[in-house]
Amino acid sequence: MPGGRGRGRSRQRAMLALLSFAMLIVSLDQYIVVVALPDIARDLGYSARTLQSVISAYAVASAGFLLLGGRAADLLGRRRILAVGLALYAGAAFVGGLANGPGTLLVARAVQGLGGALVFPTTLALINTTFAEGRPRNRALGIWGGAGAAGLVIGVLLGGLLTQAFGWEAVFFVNVALAGPALLLAFVVIPRDGEREKGRRFDLPGALCISLGVTLIVFALVQGPGWGWLSPGILGSATAGLLLIGAFVVIERRGSDPLMPPRLLSNPNLVTGVVIAFMFMATFGSVLYFLSIYFQEVLGYDALQTGAGFLIPTAVVVAASTVAGRLVTRFGLRRTLAGSLAVGALGAVALGLAISPDGTYAELVPGLVVLSVGDGVVFTAMFIAAATGIPDRQQGIASGIASTGSGTGAAVGLALLVLVATADLDGLSGDELRVATADGISTTLFVVAGGIALTFLVAVTRCPTPTGPLPTPVPYQTRRC
Repeated sequence: MPGGRGRGRSRQRAMLALLSFAMLIVSLDQYIVVVALPDIARDLGYSARTLQSVISAYAVASAGFLLLGGRAADLLGRRRILAVGLALYAGAAFVGGLANGPGTLLVARAVQGLGGALVFPTTLALINTTFAEGRPRNRALGIWGGAGAAGLVIGVLLGGLLTQAFGWEAVFFVNVALAGPALLLAFVVIPRDGEREKGRRFDLPGALCISLGVTLIVFALVQGPGWGWLSPGILGSATAGLLLIGAFVVIERRGSDPLMPPRLLSNPNLVTGVVIAFMFMATFGSVLYFLSIYFQEVLGYDALQTGAGFLIPTAVVVAASTVAGRLVTRFGLRRTLAGSLAVGALGAVALGLAISPDGTYAELVPGLVVLSVGDGVVFTAMFIAAATGIPDRQQGIASGIASTGSGTGAAVGLALLVLVATADLDGLSGDELRVATADGISTTLFVVAGGIALTFLVAVTRCPTPTGPLPTPVPYQTRRC
């Protein structure tokens, strides 16, 4: 028996390591191309206003299909869906590295987003069903969240190293080298999927409606600033998206086994987690993009120097994410979220004050450190909130709901903040453009701080119970943060 328990714990540790690695890969790719953007723009012909589409193409596709990925994991098998997602991810990365035009690159990024939409909720669901709710799950999610939060920052660091040494194509080819071994290990480390539960349906009409609806709405929000909010393409996309979501609501009400059970949304922790995930990626998650632009376009850093500039925030984010699970166990979700969001808001303000046309990296360090502390803790805590009290059979779809919030927030936040940052750049060049770019990024950081402050209010008002985890399980309808 002791040997059996030991083997079980070893299997759990191996699974946790693999799932955290898979999460790091998916998170890494959201921003690994950021440092390479100037080189990509030069070689493939992007403009200053269309360049962010390289980022948003991934975010739009990912946001639209996360619910489908979560449902597929619940019904078709989590190991199977993880493997399919990693295969899509690696294949699209290979095509992206060979791209010779903007169209090919955007398609590759979108397919990568689809692969990520399968991997992200599946890894989260596997964590939540492998580890018991409370201290064991909090600890596991701390490690998984540390990998995910670190991936966002490591992506920028690794992107700088690879771009400097091998060119922008390397930021795509590296994903093949990372996802390939993870795909093979999935069949060794993760147990074989069990028999499909009888009586449960995939709800294909509902899945297609919500996936396409979210994709079209996020697309309209992302492209609206560039195309014009009243342009036929934007109005048509938004209208079609709203109609599809309306059809989804009707389908779910009439279905015997709906994709998104109404009772699931009565869990206040899940709702809180989704809202905070959206706001987190719209604020914290967008900072990396603007810092990279500041380093290169204002301070004149090359790709390698830009990547090195993210060493400090990488270390802080990893450390903060890893301890977040213990903080939640000790202080409860509300206190942990509120405290880390308050810290993050202060860090964004400090960073905004430090950014100037003639600033130095040393002046950024205090703000970077404080912002990264909040970043790391919130990333883990928001997913702990979203998983609390959810039955195992619905962990996949719950993970899909939470990750949809984060994916949508990434796309919408970046689109709106780019509009703020570039508002006064038209017609400028030379030193005038450099000064205006710094001013725009500084203003954007203050807007980010305001968004984090709003998220703080959500955490305080939506998580009414200040105590730590409950000692015994209770129905998820009544549990609180």
